Amino acid sequence: MNKITELFKIQYPLIQAGMIWCSGWELASAVSNAGGLGIIGSGSMYPDVLREHIQKCKASTDKPFAVNLPMLYPDIDKHIESIIEFKVPIVFTSAGNPKTWTKHLQDHGIKVVHVVSSVKFALKAEAAGVDAIVAEGFEAGGHNGRDETTTLCLIPMVKEAVKIPLIAAGGIGTGKTMLAAMALGADAVQIGSRFVASEESSAHINFKNTVVEAKEGDTQLTLKEITPVRLIKNNFYKKVEQGYANGDSLEQMKELLGRGRAKKGMFLGDLEEGELEIGQISGAINEIKPAAAIVKEIITSFNEEKNKLAQLKDL
Repeated sequence: MNKITELFKIQYPLIQAGMIWCSGWELASAVSNAGGLGIIGSGSMYPDVLREHIQKCKASTDKPFAVNLPMLYPDIDKHIESIIEFKVPIVFTSAGNPKTWTKHLQDHGIKVVHVVSSVKFALKAEAAGVDAIVAEGFEAGGHNGRDETTTLCLIPMVKEAVKIPLIAAGGIGTGKTMLAAMALGADAVQIGSRFVASEESSAHINFKNTVVEAKEGDTQLTLKEITPVRLIKNNFYKKVEQGYANGDSLEQMKELLGRGRAKKGMFLGDLEEGELEIGQISGAINEIKPAAAIVKEIITSFNEEKNKLAQLKDL
C-alpha cells in the first residue's frame, strides 16, 4: 500500500477525474469496482441530480468513491448537504479557496483533496488542512493553470514543497505515463481524458469519437482571462481565436462563451459550436473501452514498464 491507497482504502493509486458532463455514477462506480477511485463530477449537476447520482453510485459499488466539487458552484451548500447526508467518503475540491469547506467536511469524517496548478496554491491547500492535493500540469484538459507549467516540471517542485500526499494529473493516460509521474514523486495519478473515451462515460458519442480521432496538436489552451481551458480546435475555438485577433474585450469574450457551451459540446454532441474540453493525451487515445478494461490496461502496463526499468544497468 502507498499513501493514497491507504488514505482512500482503494486497491490502485489510480483516480478517475471528476469531469463535468462526462463523470456520472456509471463511470465512477465502474472505476471504483475496478480497483481505482471513481469520482462523480458535480459541477454540471443540479442539487437533485447529484443526489440521484450519489444514491445510484452507492447502489452500484461497495467500494469508496468521491465527488468533485468546484468551489464556484452557485448551490455548493446544497451539494455539501447531500455529500454529508449520504456519507460520501472523499471530496475533491477545485477552483476556489480550500479553506472554505475543508474543516466542515473533515468534521463529518470526509477526506478532502484540493486540485492545484502551482507550488503557491499547493502550499495554500496544505495550510488549509486538506488531506492530499492533485497537482495538475499544463497538458490537462478542462480547467487548467494559467502559467503553463507542465506536469514534468510541476510534480517535482510540488513534491519538494509539501509533506501531504501528492496526486499527479495532466497528460497521464497510460501505464508508462503513470509510472513516470510516480517516478517524479507522485503518490498516485488522476486520469481524465482517457476515461472520457470509456463506455460508461456520460459524454456524447460524437465527443467520444472526436477524442479518439484527435491527433497531436489538435488541442489548445485558451480563454485564460476567463478560466483556462484546453479545447479541441473546432468552429467555436476558431471564433475564440478570431476574438483575440480582433482585440475583443473580456466582456465580449465572456459573451462569446455564453452559458451551456460545454454542455452543448460534450454532453449534447455539437462538435462545431460546443466547447470540447480534452487533454493533450487525447492524441494517444485510439479506442473507446469499458472503464474496467482501461484500469486493467493501465495497471498491467505500469507493472510491465516498472519491471523493464528494474533491469536497467546502473550508469
